[in-house]
Amino acid sequence: MRIGLFGGSFDPPHRAHLDACLLAMKRLKLDRVWWLVTPGNPLKNTSHLAPLAERMEAARRLASHPRIDVTGLEAVINTRYTYDTIEWLRARCPGVQFVWIMGADNLRHFHRWQKWRAIAELIPIVVVDRPGPSLYASNSTAAQALWRFRIPEEAATSLPGRRPPVWTYLHGLKSVLSSTALRALREKRKTEEPAKSTTPAADTAKQAPKTSTRKATGKKKSRSKATTKKKAATRRSAAPARGSKARKARPAAKRGKVSGKASRKGAK
Repeated sequence: MRIGLFGGSFDPPHRAHLDACLLAMKRLKLDRVWWLVTPGNPLKNTSHLAPLAERMEAARRLASHPRIDVTGLEAVINTRYTYDTIEWLRARCPGVQFVWIMGADNLRHFHRWQKWRAIAELIPIVVVDRPGPSLYASNSTAAQALWRFRIPEEAATSLPGRRPPVWTYLHGLKSVLSSTALRALREKRKTEEPAKSTTPAADTAKQAPKTSTRKATGKKKSRSKATTKKKAATRRSAAPARGSKARKARPAAKRGKVSGKASRKGAK
């Protein structure tokens, strides 16, 4: 059998994982692909890594393919490094032609893997193109060191049956999805959710005085306008009354003058 091995944290799994395996399965004519969900990548920070069972279940839901098997083999056999996992499988499956599947982003850092040269001598490798990493993967330390063992993409079908070290590069997959980016986004959302839950209360507290002030100011303005109008109406109503009193007072004064003259005449 021809079986592709595709290892990773799968935290979270995404469509690019599936597309890479389907491309390798088609070009290399693989019978099956095994997803090796690792308990934890030694080269990455695993403090926020989701539990293995959750990652495996998410990977199964995503893959949902009759020729793709999702397994937590490394946790069962207690291996942390790719070399140990491949050596274990080869010892127990001597009739299987294994191929290691990796993305171009992994080729860039392949020289940091433990016993990376020994891995290349242990199993054929197929590198699947990625949009950004494809620009610099071919110039990476591992790619330069293994350059003379690379076969043309047109000969990819023969890769599983070739004796390692041997590898090829498959073009055609241009997905920008990244577990690292998706994981960072997930953590960012987790930290933002508590802040969002407290923000409305804070905003309400800040806005409440402003609203009450505006209302109070509006009430004061309306009261002052009403008072002004009331005073004006009072003045208007009071003015004629004062005028009528003045008009009534004048005849009395005239009467007084007349009566005064009369009294003076009488006195004479």
